[in-house]
Amino acid sequence: MARPSNRLSAVQVRNLSQPGLYHDGGGLYVQVSAGGTKSWIYKYMLDGRAREMGLGPTSLISLGEARTRAIEARKLRLDGVDPIEARKVKRDAVRLEAARSVTFDACAAAYIDAHKTAWHNAKHQDQWRNTLRTYASPVFGDLPVQAVDVGLVMKVLEPIWHDKAETASRLRGRVEAVLDWATVRGYRTGENPARWRGHLDKLLPARGKVRKVEHHAALPYRDVPAFITGLRGQEGIAARALEFLILTAARTGEVIGARWDEFDLDDRLWTIPATRMKAGKEHRVPVSASAATIIGKLKKLRIGEFVFPGQKLRQPLSNMAMLKVLERMGRGDLTAHGFRSTFRDWAAEQTNVAHEVAEMALAHTVSDKVEAAYRRGDLFEKRRELMEDWARYCCKEASARKAMALAAPAA
Repeated sequence: MARPSNRLSAVQVRNLSQPGLYHDGGGLYVQVSAGGTKSWIYKYMLDGRAREMGLGPTSLISLGEARTRAIEARKLRLDGVDPIEARKVKRDAVRLEAARSVTFDACAAAYIDAHKTAWHNAKHQDQWRNTLRTYASPVFGDLPVQAVDVGLVMKVLEPIWHDKAETASRLRGRVEAVLDWATVRGYRTGENPARWRGHLDKLLPARGKVRKVEHHAALPYRDVPAFITGLRGQEGIAARALEFLILTAARTGEVIGARWDEFDLDDRLWTIPATRMKAGKEHRVPVSASAATIIGKLKKLRIGEFVFPGQKLRQPLSNMAMLKVLERMGRGDLTAHGFRSTFRDWAAEQTNVAHEVAEMALAHTVSDKVEAAYRRGDLFEKRRELMEDWARYCCKEASARKAMALAAPAA
């Protein structure tokens, strides 16, 4: 004899208050908790195990709807399907579909936010945002990240691959990184359409084949002494910063970001912390006598924490300030960074210093084995001698003019 179903009425369900299970039939129950809350339960057996499937609270699910849900569950059982597992699969599919609706721009913002603590330079964060916003966002920024395919990636890269090869290459890498992040987070599946090796390298020419290498404009080292003489005729903090940059062969960002607590003028030492270095390693810079003179004079005029303060309070010199000095001197063809190349050419052609010593003077990365070998010896002292020789070379014309002026008879 079949068990009776539909035992309960809507009024009975509403009036139930004693804790316990109340059977409606066919495995459907009302469960009243000790706290008085009421919910629907579907009970069944699976492989000899008792299973309970929650169908929702009675305040939201009516008696009729609960019976319909119980019938659907029984139909799944009839087909050999566990209704609890079937519901879980359906919910996962809904979540995945919702996740896949996350846009590329949202993923890019999340990726940058997740990695910004590892990027010590705020400018690096801005470059990421700006390149993606300028080139990728107009094409597929508001599309679901799952929808980004090879065609869309090529639509972004092809127009700039030949004319802006450096930018295009960096953009491709950034799009690839964002898409990889989205895959790991479950927002997309499948191959990364921005991958280069074995993929886009079949569709686009290698960067080195579509552009000429553009070096930073550099002054021939033979012209440096005369240039320094002219530079010393320029007034202002930016001119002193440029002179210091030339004498130390440092990068623009390292110089304009220099703080007073990084200097030990007694030992003529400038220690740049790892957070301000391109390679992420602390760099000790031997300060030549000429470079130390610049710092000593500025110390008497000290304002704030920066050695080369800018016009805004508590801000360093702008990274454009040295370029303005070059323009005032009629040398807009040069760049501040180019003086590092000038120093490297001078070291190679005018000194016998080892290649590795010159490279480390520029804070270039050398192999761990080479660096370890040199750090056991007198690398720093060799670099000190090198920078003193460089400073003497740079300042020899100015020194000669000063000596001539001192030797000239009084009028």
